[in-house]
Amino acid sequence: MILLDKAEFASHDRLRAHQAAAWARQGHYVARHSAFYRDLWQGAAPPADLADLPALPLSDKSQLRVAQADHPPFGHYMAAPRRDAVRLHRTSGTTGQAMNLALSARDCAVTETVGGRCQSAAGLTPDHTVVHCLNYQMWMGGLTDHMTLQATGALVVPFGVGSTELLVRTIHEVGITAISCTPSYPAVLERVIAERFPDLTPRDLGLKLGLFGGEAGLDDPAFRTRLQEVWGMEPRNANYGVSDVFCNFAAQCEHDTRLHFMGADVLWPELIEPETGSPLSLAAGQTGELVLTHLVRDCQPLVRFRSGDIITVDETAPCTCGRTGFRFRVVGRSDDMVVVRGLNLFPTMVAAVLNRYPTLSGDYRIPLDTPPPYDSLPVTAELSKGRDAAPGLAEEIAQAIKRDLGATARVTLVPHGTFPLTEGKTRRVQRTYT
Repeated sequence: MILLDKAEFASHDRLRAHQAAAWARQGHYVARHSAFYRDLWQGAAPPADLADLPALPLSDKSQLRVAQADHPPFGHYMAAPRRDAVRLHRTSGTTGQAMNLALSARDCAVTETVGGRCQSAAGLTPDHTVVHCLNYQMWMGGLTDHMTLQATGALVVPFGVGSTELLVRTIHEVGITAISCTPSYPAVLERVIAERFPDLTPRDLGLKLGLFGGEAGLDDPAFRTRLQEVWGMEPRNANYGVSDVFCNFAAQCEHDTRLHFMGADVLWPELIEPETGSPLSLAAGQTGELVLTHLVRDCQPLVRFRSGDIITVDETAPCTCGRTGFRFRVVGRSDDMVVVRGLNLFPTMVAAVLNRYPTLSGDYRIPLDTPPPYDSLPVTAELSKGRDAAPGLAEEIAQAIKRDLGATARVTLVPHGTFPLTEGKTRRVQRTYT
């Protein structure tokens, strides 16, 4: 049994029995077919018990990049024959070499089922018509996320990115009730509506459900409230994943805004201390880097793969909704972390301060033009449309960052429209030094 029926609601004992059996198969498969892991493990056999996985070395994205460069196109961690791959995705390459992601028919089916659990938990039903506004051009978030939406039984409109005016007309004319996009995309739509559709407001489009993923932001109550007030829709954190692992394996439910881990039958999670790699307990209150192991994967199975995401586990007891996976928040990415005088700061922490100011649009950047160490945090924040910077506002915001985050900040305010419209992921930390 590859997938456990209603795994997101399964008891601890039922899950553990399934996971043990799945790892017995998968561990043997990886040891036999993945030259990458045979080399990394130096010929050692994988442990029989999942609890003993920390005995194996960690793997990470930099190693996969080298593997694909040396063994194109899929790397020597490709464990299935080339003929078994039925789908090829490619990462954007915004943080390094673009990666080729291969999926077998079974990999696709498992991915769609797990992602469908997440979209359903977030509220998508067969009664919805949902427009999917992520990039379909080879990126995992396009076609594969489309299939997770379709797995719920909803009517899915494959729109993609670009042609924002056409999107506004389509939502209005077709009667679309839900949208799947990044959290920053509604601001793009608002700007286009204001400029090109003077007789419309965002509420007039009739969207009732926003399914968001790909960026941080939904953990901020002020951001959620703004979406509710401006759009009249319920914002849901519906799509958390790691492209190399699964496009979507965690989402919120209607009762709790925190992410529920919903791939426990096919994915084994660990936490580590990001700087040392030391194991941490996956317990309530713990913060660390998320490490993931496939319990089912044909083409490019990963074992103890560092996601780069720093998470905080909030709850391990079952949720009111009945789902049993641990609940967590993404604090930030290890490669987005900025250390200021020993303080580990993430863009989400800065956003939580900025979103309290109605004179700001919510769009911002952290421009770093010199390498660390840093004595202060540079923040460039955009003003709301039609608003001017009141005297002393930048200093007031800097003081709020100092008070709430403990770091000295250098705040620069720029006019509305300064930052380019972004239909994909918005990169908040901008490192321009070499």
